[in-house]
Amino acid sequence: MFKFFRKKAKVYSKIENHIFGIITELLKVSSTDINVDELGGKYYLSNEEQHFKVTILSNDYVIRLTNTRDSVAEKYDKVFVEDVLRAVKEEKHRRMELVYDSITNSIEKMAERLHNTLIESNEQESQKVRQLKTKITKENDKKVNY
Repeated sequence: MFKFFRKKAKVYSKIENHIFGIITELLKVSSTDINVDELGGKYYLSNEEQHFKVTILSNDYVIRLTNTRDSVAEKYDKVFVEDVLRAVKEEKHRRMELVYDSITNSIEKMAERLHNTLIESNEQESQKVRQLKTKITKENDKKVNY
């Protein structure tokens, strides 16, 4: 009854499957840099260790693969390029969350250290005030005794 509303399974050509596999493997490697030019609709993946680069032109649905010997650019189906871009954006977002979490943790630790330092400083000041009060009281007692 609801077959009409079901989403069709994504069927990619053999080359599209291969390219998608290459890109997802590159994304899994932490040494792969991801750079984005949102306004220009350009996405760049670069792995210097493997001498491999990928450029995705989202407006033209073109993907360029470059290694040390070859560079191939082809226009692909809109759905395929959007799926590739979705994978790239998800990985970029995941990495940004890791950086954000790291920065947040560092700030929290700094704040905790500062808080502890302030507490220690306040305790030391309180002790000095107590000692000063005790000293003043003892001096006043001595004056009264004479």
